[in-house]
Amino acid sequence: MLNDAFAALKSYDWGTDLAPLAPIEDAVAAAHGNAEAGKELEARLLTALQGELSRDAKDYICRKLTIVGTAASATILAGLLTDENHSHMARFVLERIPAPAAAQALREALPKVSGKVKIGVIGSLGARRDAAAVSALSGLLADGDAAVARAAATALGDIGTVDAVKALQAARPSAAATMQAAIDAQLTCAEALLAENKRAEALAIYKSLASDDRSKLVRLAATRGILACAAKNA
Repeated sequence: MLNDAFAALKSYDWGTDLAPLAPIEDAVAAAHGNAEAGKELEARLLTALQGELSRDAKDYICRKLTIVGTAASATILAGLLTDENHSHMARFVLERIPAPAAAQALREALPKVSGKVKIGVIGSLGARRDAAAVSALSGLLADGDAAVARAAATALGDIGTVDAVKALQAARPSAAATMQAAIDAQLTCAEALLAENKRAEALAIYKSLASDDRSKLVRLAATRGILACAAKNA
């Protein structure tokens, strides 16, 4: 039955009946807690993913890989990251595979993509909180594409490490929207650091944003952060 289900993928497309694919669903469920079964199923899904399938069939496979995918999926998914039609789902999987190889695939894709696809890859690195991506993202804070620069700032905020904060503080983007994104990201970092009981690091960020040259809203957010740090220390 599983063989028939994989054969059905070859003719699967948007709106097609999902019933013939039920054995794949059952196999994914059965693989839970069974490493050997998961490995075999992942291999079959990856083989199918490399075949001539519709976009929706490949999306379907990617959704299954979010459950059974491991580091073994990273190389093949990396090949989809530069394809505008499949990049989104490849990233969807790579965000959820905890293996370092998944994060590496995203980092290596950064210089190979542009526009919306690049913004998506940046977002995925932020979603993974990939500390190893801080250096590459820092360089994008001055990118000529303002949307890319803003995405990099947001991702650094999501990563939330001390190095990410330093990169954001050092940024001097000319676009006001990018500068605001960098400030918002610093506030996000401070919140994350405070949640991790890194009060001193969080307080330093809030104090740097409480200066008179900041906007009223930024000063207000920074002041609230300072008070939160004080309460945390109480």
